[in-house]
Amino acid sequence: MVSRGPDRTPGTVGAAGEGEVLARLLAALAAGGPAGAAPLLGPGDDAAVVSAPDARVVATTDLLVEHRDFRTDWSSGADVGAKAVAQNLADLAAMGAVPTGLLLTVGAPPATPVTWLEDLGRGTAAACERWGTSVVGGDLSGSSELLVSITALGDLEGRAPVLRSGARPGDVLALAGAVGRSGAGLALLLAGGPELAEEVAPELLAAHRSPVPPVEAGPAAALAGATAMLDVSDGLGVDGARLAAASCVHLDVDSWWEDQHVAELLPAARRLAGEDGGQQLARGWVRGGGEDHALLATFPPEVAEHGLPAPFVRIGEVLPVREGWPAVTVNGDDEVAGGWDVYA
Repeated sequence: MVSRGPDRTPGTVGAAGEGEVLARLLAALAAGGPAGAAPLLGPGDDAAVVSAPDARVVATTDLLVEHRDFRTDWSSGADVGAKAVAQNLADLAAMGAVPTGLLLTVGAPPATPVTWLEDLGRGTAAACERWGTSVVGGDLSGSSELLVSITALGDLEGRAPVLRSGARPGDVLALAGAVGRSGAGLALLLAGGPELAEEVAPELLAAHRSPVPPVEAGPAAALAGATAMLDVSDGLGVDGARLAAASCVHLDVDSWWEDQHVAELLPAARRLAGEDGGQQLARGWVRGGGEDHALLATFPPEVAEHGLPAPFVRIGEVLPVREGWPAVTVNGDDEVAGGWDVYA
């Protein structure tokens, strides 16, 4: 039940009460129209019923906390809803699964405008429609801070899940999507707020507010024979090291690929760090910027010879572990480090 706090300002959730807020949120979630296969039983009962034709269910969840993962003066409710959907579907995609339904949980202080939650619902619905899924249930609660959490369910369609632990020396290292863009957008926001970010690079601001991961690429990679895969949510250095550790391999990134991404971010970096510091700042975004939700994968060389599944591009190679080497390098010796730590 929503807590009836002392703030009952008209238009807030504290004044509206649980029943009205839920009704308006559900209406907003339905605004996107039917998307993908309908659940056997959707919102309105004690629990949803979702088909599991594969007899296995892939499940993942993520939590967004105001002032930690988003700010309402920087991002609209629609942005937060889209971001929450994107990061969960990227996790499903990294396993090679397709989404079958989402559970949305919201914790809202009594002073939260009801219109913000409606906007959240519309952004969530639009993101679901983009990727052919829907919200099948969830929960609403009062809280001391604004919280948005999604649990996503997926189907492997008869395939084996693609794990982080399957990469082998000799495999090709590939990436679908971009890295560093969300980190650059966040840096612009921190430096000068939405006004500066809109002026310098609105596309980087959009990448941070509501990333669009290559969700369809995950199942395509699984079909093509990917040996390992993961969602780059915390930065290429951190997440690449996780894949390398799970597979007991070393990842080496080609310098030409990194230089290409650095060049794309250089104008924004120079605006913040000047001509001399711009190169280093842009390279830091590419190596350590999180929340782009690109897919990092490895493929057998014979798959690469016949063409990687779109939009994957080759960015390096998988090598045997060597004592004293960092987990991820560029051209064999320059360590790729840095990334997001929830407690940093």
